[in-house]
Amino acid sequence: MPVMPRGARRAVILSLFLSSAVFASVLLAQPHATWALSELKGSTGETQQPPQASDEPDAEVPADDGSSTGEGLPLPDPLINQGTSESGVARPQADDSKPVEVIRDIEKAPEPVRRMRELIVEAAASGDIERLRPLMNPGPNQTQVTVGESAEDPIEFLKSLSGDDEGIEVLAILLDIISTGFVHVGQGTADEMYVWPYFAEESLTSLTPPEKVELLRIVTAGDFADMLEFGGYNFYRIGITPDGQWKFFVAGD
Repeated sequence: MPVMPRGARRAVILSLFLSSAVFASVLLAQPHATWALSELKGSTGETQQPPQASDEPDAEVPADDGSSTGEGLPLPDPLINQGTSESGVARPQADDSKPVEVIRDIEKAPEPVRRMRELIVEAAASGDIERLRPLMNPGPNQTQVTVGESAEDPIEFLKSLSGDDEGIEVLAILLDIISTGFVHVGQGTADEMYVWPYFAEESLTSLTPPEKVELLRIVTAGDFADMLEFGGYNFYRIGITPDGQWKFFVAGD
């Protein structure tokens, strides 16, 4: 057998060594590759997907409302202001310290008041709203039928409020109102008046059961609930001065 030169033998040995090293590295790398793949598989054998970025925004840190430290923006006012109505007008507050004297005997009113009331009753019961016109003191001091500016024609205005074209509904309301008990207010002042119904001057929270029945002959139970929330009676009321002038027939606060 021929002897290989020393240089040739060295080249062969080096080649075998490099081939062995490469083969060993492949064998060592194979288990690691298998382990890495198993890490990407779930228990069902399906390849897991890398975690996706969440579409939800990061949780925000609540702003300090200043309630604990006294710093920061002030809290907003409540949506419902118990002291005012929706229109911004101060709600009527009943004075429970001054009981209202309800008068049911019309004979206790002055003769001019009794006479005007009688004329109003007769006109309302007739079904002809025009019969109210001469009772309304036509002119600069005519009977007030609106809250605020005076109506140019009070009869036409009342017709516009009625559920029918002839104003019959308003006449019925007028008759119901003036058939209740009444109160005498403003004694000794320029605003002295006899006012129907007495609910206009009485605390609704102190009504007796019979008085509630009388009120519900004029308004509905829903209206009564709204009045309690509002703070007072706000349906139609009638005012007659001691000298017999029909001062107002208005609804509202």
